[in-house]
Amino acid sequence: MFGYRKALRIALAVAVFLVTLGLKAQSGPPVDRKAPMESAGKLETELTAKYGAEERERIRRGLRQVGDFWRPSDGNDAAFADFVRANFAGDAAARDALFSRLELAMETLDGHMLEIARDFRRQSDLDLGTIYPFDDALAGYDPSAHVSDDLFANKLAFTVLLNFPLTTLQERLSAGETWSRREWAEARLAQRFGKRVPAEVNLALSQAASAAGRYIAEYNIWMHHLIDARGARLFPAGMRLLSHWNLRDQIKSDYAAPKDGLARQRTIQRVMERIVTQTIPAAAVDNPGVDWNPFTNDVRTAAAKDSDRPLPPGRAASSAAEPDTRYARLLAIFRAARQADPYSPTAPTLMARRFDEDREIPEPRFRAMLEQVLSSPLVPRVARLVSARLQRPLEPFDVWYSGFRAKSPYPEAELDEMVRKRYPTAEAYQKDIPALLEHLGFSGEKARWLATHIAVDAARGSGHAMGASRRGDSAHLRTRVEKNGMNYKGFNIAVHEMGHTVEQTFSLNSIDHTLLQGVPNNAFTEALAFVFQAHDLELLGLARPDPAARALKTLNDFWGTYEIAGTALVDMDVWNWMYAHPDATPAQLKTATLDIARSVWNRFYAPVFGQRDAVLLAIYSHMIDSILYLPDYPLGHMIAFQIERKIESSGRLGEEFERMATAGRIAPDLWMKRATGSPVGPEAMLAEAEKALTEVGK
Repeated sequence: MFGYRKALRIALAVAVFLVTLGLKAQSGPPVDRKAPMESAGKLETELTAKYGAEERERIRRGLRQVGDFWRPSDGNDAAFADFVRANFAGDAAARDALFSRLELAMETLDGHMLEIARDFRRQSDLDLGTIYPFDDALAGYDPSAHVSDDLFANKLAFTVLLNFPLTTLQERLSAGETWSRREWAEARLAQRFGKRVPAEVNLALSQAASAAGRYIAEYNIWMHHLIDARGARLFPAGMRLLSHWNLRDQIKSDYAAPKDGLARQRTIQRVMERIVTQTIPAAAVDNPGVDWNPFTNDVRTAAAKDSDRPLPPGRAASSAAEPDTRYARLLAIFRAARQADPYSPTAPTLMARRFDEDREIPEPRFRAMLEQVLSSPLVPRVARLVSARLQRPLEPFDVWYSGFRAKSPYPEAELDEMVRKRYPTAEAYQKDIPALLEHLGFSGEKARWLATHIAVDAARGSGHAMGASRRGDSAHLRTRVEKNGMNYKGFNIAVHEMGHTVEQTFSLNSIDHTLLQGVPNNAFTEALAFVFQAHDLELLGLARPDPAARALKTLNDFWGTYEIAGTALVDMDVWNWMYAHPDATPAQLKTATLDIARSVWNRFYAPVFGQRDAVLLAIYSHMIDSILYLPDYPLGHMIAFQIERKIESSGRLGEEFERMATAGRIAPDLWMKRATGSPVGPEAMLAEAEKALTEVGK
């Protein structure tokens, strides 16, 4: 779910990106197209004469698609011609047979590969006791790593490319509304083989991403060792916060601090600025052995580690700045990703792959949606409300204001006890799924059917959902169950993950083509899961949040979207800058990133906050190790509002959820039009924020 499971989210983001590039595909140089292209014209004439003029365009397209990926190692001109003659499905019966066999084969292949990987990760993912070194080896094994290699080597991938269309985003958007479900399924089948990236290119990207991940994972600040000019310490002993996630969350929690909250927030802002500008002393990173004043940048050896008593000043230590490592890591990922560009003919840049293929929303339109939120007249109105609640002018770190969260009428300890009694084990939650789903609005028959397709596991971590890919397998709902039973946090996550597994079950088992299983992109599946999560208190038999609490939640989500939309713009603009300056140095990238962050801030935030040139929008660690993941956050918020508004207005959660979940992986706008009547956009969120302002102002 958005905002939690940081480590899993990052790992999945990198993994999904690597898969998108065609992870570990067959190595070798780009195809020498001279020989195949010499025969392509003759083959086009020959096959057209055999199958009719109405097939000419399909023949021409298939020859071009195979030629784009054929390499000398695949065979000479004669082998190319023999392959085409033998494998072109020239009549409807042959094409139907090819499609149906491949659909079943891909379901079987994907499903069993997922099951193998799930079983290999079982000890690592579930709360089953000790993890031994060999468990790490099992968890790290990818049984599907060489599938792409194998399917190109045995030429099954070429058979797909010869017979089914490899489409561009523009084709999917302009013609997709008129396509049949079969045509959409054919397009998704061909997309599986739209790249053939050499192994050495993927290895370089994997190594760059891994190095960036390690860099971020170890970027901690020892908060007790932050001091001001008087040597005062604002944070407790032993507190170590990871950048940026923990630092940001500490800012949020300090709005409720009884004292020193504002001083803490200003200190963290200065730490963030030092990180982004790379003026942070290298000695201050993950080092409890020094005290650091982030305002003056003075560094001294700590007199004692993590002591709560006042400490005398230590000796002066090196304040030499961290070299531009942050930007060197990002450049390394960019240069590795850029090597894949020539092997992706329908999306020849990373930006195109992320927007045209992963999100299927063109970058210019996506940017316009972000700017619609950022420039909304609602922003200054909400900002004035924030300032009034804080009783002070806004400061840049107030982009993370968390004071709109309504105080629950139920103490968490009371909720914990209630949940523990109901769910002492994961099995108890499993047995209660039919009742929970009926409470949400599914019929008894449907609730029982869904429950038979969902397995509940006690997670080692906080929780996640692992859907099935083969009919007959179950989606797995993982949540944390403590020794004395599930607590409220575990239940809240379980309800969210139940939303995922219900969507996954409908999308796999109730859909017309398994090649369309799923939803358009990650933001959609999260939005659907949020629908379930919003009802967690009701599922415990408690009152639904009142209108005032719901209005505050809406404003909290709107303010969070306003914040992350600017961060997403910075992420996008930095990648565009790197493509425009491929030979940049880390120092040049740093300067450009800071300029971009200031520019976005000055355009959309300075008029609201009254301060110019803030660089906080560049602090997100996702920018360094999650490969253009940030735009998914504001998109997810927009989609969630659209889906929730539609379901709320209908009053039929079960029916509406099933209808939406069985639409499948078609284009986002087409999916949303069929689900809610409107394309993807921020209008629903803005309308709800307007209503919430009225409610809170009462």
